[in-house]
Amino acid sequence: MKLTSRPSRKLYPYQQRDAEQLLARLANKTGYRLLYQLPTGAGKTVIFGELVRHFLGSNTGQALVLTHRTELCRQTSLVLKNAGVSNKIVCSDTDKIRQSYYRCFVAMVETLKNRIDEGLFDPAKIRFVIIDEAHQNVFNKLLDHFPQANIIGVTATPLSSDINQPLHHTYNELYTGESISSLVKDGYLASPSTTRYDVELHNLQQGTGGDFTTSSSDELYSSEDMLNLLLNAYRNVAKGRKTLIFNNGIFTSRNVCEYFSKAGYAVRHLDNNCTAEERQEIVEWFRKTPDGILSSVSILTTGFDEPTVRNIIIYRATTSLTLYHQMIGRGSRRLANKKRFNIIDLGGNVERFGAWDAGIDWQGIFANPDQYLASVYGDLGNTAPAIQVEVRSNFPNTSEFSFDMQTACQQAASDGQKLKVALNDSIRQHALMCIENAGSIPEALALSAHLV
Repeated sequence: MKLTSRPSRKLYPYQQRDAEQLLARLANKTGYRLLYQLPTGAGKTVIFGELVRHFLGSNTGQALVLTHRTELCRQTSLVLKNAGVSNKIVCSDTDKIRQSYYRCFVAMVETLKNRIDEGLFDPAKIRFVIIDEAHQNVFNKLLDHFPQANIIGVTATPLSSDINQPLHHTYNELYTGESISSLVKDGYLASPSTTRYDVELHNLQQGTGGDFTTSSSDELYSSEDMLNLLLNAYRNVAKGRKTLIFNNGIFTSRNVCEYFSKAGYAVRHLDNNCTAEERQEIVEWFRKTPDGILSSVSILTTGFDEPTVRNIIIYRATTSLTLYHQMIGRGSRRLANKKRFNIIDLGGNVERFGAWDAGIDWQGIFANPDQYLASVYGDLGNTAPAIQVEVRSNFPNTSEFSFDMQTACQQAASDGQKLKVALNDSIRQHALMCIENAGSIPEALALSAHLV
């Protein structure tokens, strides 16, 4: 189905195609729920702005866009206005909604639920709903209020935040948009350069939600050896360019900030305990500082857009595919003077989920999320042995050097080779590590003692 009128701004070919495909899937349907997957940075807000504009131009009902964060609410409202769609924001400080005056509303999920419960908003007038960050299950409490509305949920990762509420129980089907690799190839997203640092993660503990606990992460990532490894990784790969560092805990992030500050770098810390004024000041500082480093916790994964970020450092381990893509997506915006960006992984995340731009079977994950999650959690105990942190810090110039001797021996045997082949490979790798991190033969010999 074609858009009814010329878009308010020129859409990219894949955006035009997706908008028309989504409309075609909703044609002649009522109460249909469609999930739309599109990578971070591909312009999903622009697309659903055009979808709302199309709906209002060809229907008599009202439209609603639901978000779960204040910054997303205001950003979405602005995009809609730029698309020529007048709209009303419904957030915590909204007293009078004047529903008959507007045809489009952008609402915080909790606030709208309260206004419906208070009788201040009539959901029966809504005929079209778009849900941003639809993998968040906080929206489910509202959906039954709109039985006559067609609903499009939009997300970069169609995997529910709640294992007990899979998305295929909420949505009738999944439509997948352009892949990350295609967007990179066609010049819409920046090309990633990934550097992995093997870190011993066996002391990390999983919490009830499945991800690693803040306390065990703080213990590992706030250690002197890990902080030193992080600093050397920054110096080797990212020095002098705008950098985001993602941490699991506030304690670690503050330590990162202090460590980098003592080393003479321009760095700030940001977490969800900061006031709105503090956050605005810190973000503005980051925007204006070309070599700025911003260490954060749980606050910049959504609703934050700073295209000039050139380095993403994942200074944590996570079992969340969604979080993995959200973090990396903060650096993927492409500019005329920014065609590439760096990903530095210090949490085994690339090994756990695959390369950021690798293909993913989203339809399979949508249909069988339990199977996918079982593979992620099952792999946690089957990763190749990694070197201890205190030893690891002596080799900052070597990114990947875990060596599974058992696997190497089995491979040699299956190839009909003598087991000394595996031993020689191990010795060769250790020698290379010493050469990469030593400035002289005596230094190399000293380093070799750590590998005995």
